[in-house]
Amino acid sequence: MDHSPRRSVAFIGSECHPFVKTGGLGDVMYALPQALNKMNCDVRVILPRYECIPQKYQDKMVYRGEFYMDLGYTGRDYYVGIMEYVCDGIVYDFIDNKEFFDGKKPYSNLVDDIPKYIFFSKAALAALLYMDWIPDVIHCHDWQASLVPLFLRTMFQDSKLNRSKTILTIHNLRFQGVYNVGTIKYWSGLPDYLFNDDVLTQNWSNANMFKGGLSYCDRITTVSPTYAKEIQTSEYGENLEAHLRYHSGKLSGIINGIDCEVFNPASDAMLTANYDINSVLSAKRINKKALQEELGLEVDENKMVLGLISRLTDQKGLDLFNSIIPYLLDGNTQIVVLGTGEKVYEDAFRQFEYDNRGSFSACIQYDEARAHRIYSAADAMLVPSRFEPCGLTQLNAMRYGTIPIVRETGGLKDTVEPYNQYASSGNGFTFDRYEANLFLDAINRAKNLYFTKRDKWNEMIKRDMEKDVSWENSAKVYRDLYLSITN
Repeated sequence: MDHSPRRSVAFIGSECHPFVKTGGLGDVMYALPQALNKMNCDVRVILPRYECIPQKYQDKMVYRGEFYMDLGYTGRDYYVGIMEYVCDGIVYDFIDNKEFFDGKKPYSNLVDDIPKYIFFSKAALAALLYMDWIPDVIHCHDWQASLVPLFLRTMFQDSKLNRSKTILTIHNLRFQGVYNVGTIKYWSGLPDYLFNDDVLTQNWSNANMFKGGLSYCDRITTVSPTYAKEIQTSEYGENLEAHLRYHSGKLSGIINGIDCEVFNPASDAMLTANYDINSVLSAKRINKKALQEELGLEVDENKMVLGLISRLTDQKGLDLFNSIIPYLLDGNTQIVVLGTGEKVYEDAFRQFEYDNRGSFSACIQYDEARAHRIYSAADAMLVPSRFEPCGLTQLNAMRYGTIPIVRETGGLKDTVEPYNQYASSGNGFTFDRYEANLFLDAINRAKNLYFTKRDKWNEMIKRDMEKDVSWENSAKVYRDLYLSITN
């Protein structure tokens, strides 16, 4: 039992597994509250009630009330409904308004998303007051919830919420909610004094929602210690590096974890053969054969299978990957790609599959079950990202005994220790500069070990499976942060 003081925490964000998920944010919004709940934290998650949330979850939501709320200079009062869903000890409150949350996808374009998330940020605070649930900490996630600290310290400063502290977590700094000052002022109604270079204004005519939230929150976190340093540089700072250096005293990096119950090769129902650290070597051969048959690859357990599971975007280093594929397909290697994204990469991978039947598989889709089967069957997982705030793919891979080959950036650098042949240590292969030849060299080093010193390779598999990639350690750091700012 955890005997630390109890803290109540409201998570406010735009997505959460299993209701709606487009990336790692959805995983964090689900798994971190679960871990904190076991550490004497009372956690409530506040989300938009998107129309695209599967009906099986919509049907289980319970009506908790409604009210009307003014918004900016629109001259209108907007409906705010509260629908509640309770699962595994966590209360999920969904902000209901079809005018803003209609549509087949959670995100569409900035013209629609700016007013949508301004409404959501203010409505989330108003809903807490309506329910009379006053948290010790309001934990906001990414730009979509970044106006919460500003609303809290202006329009809600005379309410019960004025005692709540705020944390804003940067999951990906590339997306910031930048639009012209007039539009953000119109929808938010925030006072004029916030629209200056120190808070919201950027490049004279624009307002940056993320920048404003970073100014007014009590603490800033991001999802790895290395990324916390990187975003203070011009290479990774996305034009906010000087702002983040100014606020560096309240900035820290806390590495993400993964849900080790969902990603558990011993009980994963999606696998052909389940396994633990004692049976991994034999089970991986079975899973490789099944995956080769499933994807139309040449069935041969002696082939080395390289996996890549990713959004197909420039951020993920796919330009490097594309340029070296011809050098990887040497007759002893097979490649499996799973993901969707930019058309240029989708088309390129389809062409590689067409030209290399039996050696290259392009699964241009989002398929969670197939992703699990690739984790369990592949020998190595490629993550050559240009930048990677944390990265979950390498953590999932290690959990399944699949060796990560990554670029040394962000959370990839924090979680993957390069293999050292002299000390027989390390849990993956890495390269530093963003160059195709260095990526190819890292893969070739891995292939050399795989084909010539399989006993050393197998030792690394077991080191990866022994590594603690759960949320427990990270949740303790967050819990301690909540305690420190609410003493």
